[in-house]
Amino acid sequence: MRNTTKIEIENYIHKINNYFISFLSGEPSELYEASSHYIRSGGKRLRPIMVIKSCEMFGGSQEDALPAASAVEFIHNFSLVHDDIMDNDDLRHGIPTVHKNYGLPLAILSGDILFSKAFQILSTNNTKSIKEISLLSMIRKLSSACIDICEGQCKDLQFSRAYNFPTEDEYIQMIAKKTAALFEVSCSLGALSSRDATENDVNNMANFGKNSGIAFQLIDDLIGISGDIKKTGKAVGNDIREGKKTYPILLSINKASELERSQILKVFGKSECESMSLKKAIDIISSLQIENIVRKNAMDYINKAMESINHYKDSDPKNFLQEISHFIVERSK
Repeated sequence: MRNTTKIEIENYIHKINNYFISFLSGEPSELYEASSHYIRSGGKRLRPIMVIKSCEMFGGSQEDALPAASAVEFIHNFSLVHDDIMDNDDLRHGIPTVHKNYGLPLAILSGDILFSKAFQILSTNNTKSIKEISLLSMIRKLSSACIDICEGQCKDLQFSRAYNFPTEDEYIQMIAKKTAALFEVSCSLGALSSRDATENDVNNMANFGKNSGIAFQLIDDLIGISGDIKKTGKAVGNDIREGKKTYPILLSINKASELERSQILKVFGKSECESMSLKKAIDIISSLQIENIVRKNAMDYINKAMESINHYKDSDPKNFLQEISHFIVERSK
């Protein structure tokens, strides 16, 4: 990613963070502190930035897109809070999770307030600039995305309880809901915020977001196997120890020899496994060229995403979205 793009992202992050925080204050103060815990701790803000750039692609402004960008980020944080509760995680990107820092009851309430605030800001802060029919479409699309996220999360829980690993197709269908749905709605809400996008434009941006989101999750899964704790906040091989049936792990199980498979399964889901046994499993996954396969497959989804917007004339917002998509595949944290 170009340095100018990185600088622009940092400028966006500073502005949108302040905007987000302005809607997360009130009484009891502890509730709003808990609800803004992850937002205040940092983050890439890919989804809200994709909202803004999708809006700008069709002649809208950053100010036009901010309500939708906030709604998307609030839903994202709502899902993180509840996801961490379900997984009983202690840390997220190196900081205590909300339920560990504020307690379970307040964490649940903080997720609920984020969910509610998302629809409040979308329905009240857009009323002067967005046509009523577009506003209704935005609310409908965001609510559908929330349903997809819940269904995807439930499917993921079913995978974790099942003895067998899911097929690749089953796994992609799951992350298309659990993760990609929010990328999809980010880009469609952005287009709708511009006021000039056609229904076809909204659909093109939705496809761009969906395929970018699938690629994002595939790389996220890869980082869960080989990520550096200094960059990710999670130990190397964390997903193996936690027994998460992620894309790289199911590819490894399918591709490994019987002996290699047994060595991977020996530490899979064993939180207290020996470090040497874990390293052996990671080395086996590496020897199977899983990283190359995952990055190639993720790039295939990015290429599908590009096909949705290639026909639009070149512009700074379009180029920016293309750079973000490549960053998704190239990132290591």
